[in-house]
Amino acid sequence: MHLETVLGRAIPNDHSRQPSFKSYVQRFVGSDSAGKFVVDLGCGAGDLVRYIDATYPGVRCVGVDIEDSPEVRQRDETEGAFVTYDGENIPFDDSSVDVIVSRQVLEHVRAPFPVFRSVARVLKPGGLFIGSTSQLEPYHSFSTFNYTPYGLQLLGESSGLETIEFRPGADVSVLVFRRLLQRRSIFDRWLEHESPLNSLIGLAGRLCRWNAARVNAVKLMLAGQFFFAFRKPERLS
Repeated sequence: MHLETVLGRAIPNDHSRQPSFKSYVQRFVGSDSAGKFVVDLGCGAGDLVRYIDATYPGVRCVGVDIEDSPEVRQRDETEGAFVTYDGENIPFDDSSVDVIVSRQVLEHVRAPFPVFRSVARVLKPGGLFIGSTSQLEPYHSFSTFNYTPYGLQLLGESSGLETIEFRPGADVSVLVFRRLLQRRSIFDRWLEHESPLNSLIGLAGRLCRWNAARVNAVKLMLAGQFFFAFRKPERLS
């Protein structure tokens, strides 16, 4: 069964451009950000916390991560707010967080079901869980799982979250050659801009007159990484 049939409206039909992570944060945290409580789940060195602090001064942003990892060891604790958690239970009150952001973290989580349940618990009704994760990315930094969009949808919805959308990130070739050649600086440009295979799929889509959802579906099937957005329902069923 085709991916667009399985995911339905979770594959957007507005456009098929590959987003950058900053544009994704802008979209979901962005213009009405004043007073929001944002959590960076799996904050690592804290770069995203500092970016959100600098870009959205009305936001309270706190980074959450396990006690020790190669990325955590690089963190400057003097810039930004950070807390440690046990890898499963996010240490905030029920229904207290507006947005949880997670950039390339879920593939490292050893207990995804408890983490997703914890996400659903701490989000306010209508709160958002957004980010990106790996699908076809080679092993890196103690990664444990790669997800398909369908698999992540099942995980989110089994935890009580509603799926908003999935969008393609960099294609698999970028992630494979980035790992094989160990030349991150050359390939990192395509983590933020349309990657080569995604560009070819876009061209094929125009020639075949596919709509944006069909182009997104093909890109998602070959994505090394992809973006996701979930929402906690206003009322629990």
